[in-house]
Amino acid sequence: MSSNAVLPASIDDTLNLLLQHDYVAERTLATTVFLSLKLQRPLFLEGEPGTGKTEIAKTLARMLGRPLIRLQCYEGLDLAAAAYEWNYPRQMMEIRLAETSGANREALGRDLFSERFLIRRALLQAISHDQPLPPVLLIDELDRADEPFEAFLLEVLSDFQITIPELGVVKAPEPPIVVLTSNRTREIHDAVKRRCLYHWVDFPDAAREAQILAQRVPGAPERLAAEIVAFVQRLRAVELYKLPGIAETIEWTRALMALDAVVLDPQTVNTTLGVLLKYQDDIAKVQGGEVARLLQQMRDGAQAT
Repeated sequence: MSSNAVLPASIDDTLNLLLQHDYVAERTLATTVFLSLKLQRPLFLEGEPGTGKTEIAKTLARMLGRPLIRLQCYEGLDLAAAAYEWNYPRQMMEIRLAETSGANREALGRDLFSERFLIRRALLQAISHDQPLPPVLLIDELDRADEPFEAFLLEVLSDFQITIPELGVVKAPEPPIVVLTSNRTREIHDAVKRRCLYHWVDFPDAAREAQILAQRVPGAPERLAAEIVAFVQRLRAVELYKLPGIAETIEWTRALMALDAVVLDPQTVNTTLGVLLKYQDDIAKVQGGEVARLLQQMRDGAQAT
């Protein structure tokens, strides 16, 4: 059975299915996700850290009942670590055994580069899957990898295949669902972007962040949740090295609940900033007077409404 049978039927269906799996998406993102699934095109998500890019791939895997294969990018990532490599120790052992047994060298040469000596990494696993339904392939934080690595991806993104010189072309029987993410610490080459549907994932506005919080931390007191969202929204307007993402908002809410907080006060905020901010320079900049100013703005805003 084609995997299209289990895909969302419309944009509204996509929105509802994502919400059922605790992902609160804006309509433009749901539209891009729907089209990516419908057209079998890779989905390229770019944006600030902590805006829910990686979570989309995880949610799609749960939502569609697919296995998730994750390639975490890093500096120095190469084809051997990302796609495949040959099992050289096993090949050497096979050569030594063949020498002692007098095996045919030509036959041995052909056998050494057969599938039994092939080690499949994430990209090849996603292409040559043997599951009933194709997996979700997450290529996470592509901007962390070196630029030349992007060239390795072009064949996968265009034709859902990998060419192995010693073995031939391995083509997916049915394309995997591919999600690429980038925190935009550097520009990704146009050749990669042209092969994908693109969406910029921004920080949520107050209404959507409140909805996310209600979905992810359903036991949070209403007033506390409202103050957390208002404070974080104002905090993101401060010039910081790293702005708090949605994940930090959720984590901070859970931390404040663990402390039995019912409202935000300067002492509680100052002593828990390490949950919300991850750099000491940012904490030092906000702690004290800036926290008091943001809390006052939050109170004034609440009174005005």
